[in-house]
Amino acid sequence: MTSEYRIFAALGVFLCVLLNGCSSLPLPKHTPTLALPMQLHVQREHADQRQDWLLVIQQEDAALRWSLMDPLGIPLARQVLQNGHWNADGLLPPNPEARELFAALLFALTPNDQLADNYPQATSSTDRRAIEPRWHVHYQQPQVFSIDLQSDVHYTISPLDTSFNPETAP
Repeated sequence: MTSEYRIFAALGVFLCVLLNGCSSLPLPKHTPTLALPMQLHVQREHADQRQDWLLVIQQEDAALRWSLMDPLGIPLARQVLQNGHWNADGLLPPNPEARELFAALLFALTPNDQLADNYPQATSSTDRRAIEPRWHVHYQQPQVFSIDLQSDVHYTISPLDTSFNPETAP
């Protein structure tokens, strides 16, 4: 077997795994009712690395626009969820990790009364919900929660405080 053939075969296997991973993301049967627009602080932890991000979720007609940025406002990922499909928004390269985060967040943010209809495979209790073995969500407060992914990535999600007013600051 030539080295070029091995590289091509490995690339083909990688693309199949990547495509299967993207297409198998659990998505709701119907778009859940969310209080939008929403601004969230996302803390990502993996191994010994920690990152802070800003996520903005907006309603656009029948679609949901997801924009993930670093603390300086530089876009990391932008996706639109429309008709049960994720579509790239803008010129950013594909970001499968961000798409997984967005799908997990949509699951975590789905109101309790819409959970069983939208995610029949989910299990839930008062302060937890999961789609085994992929996502585990633990709620510390109604709008503060953590998401553990199957890939050993851990996210802590909280609302972004937008109430700062420089005129009333000390």
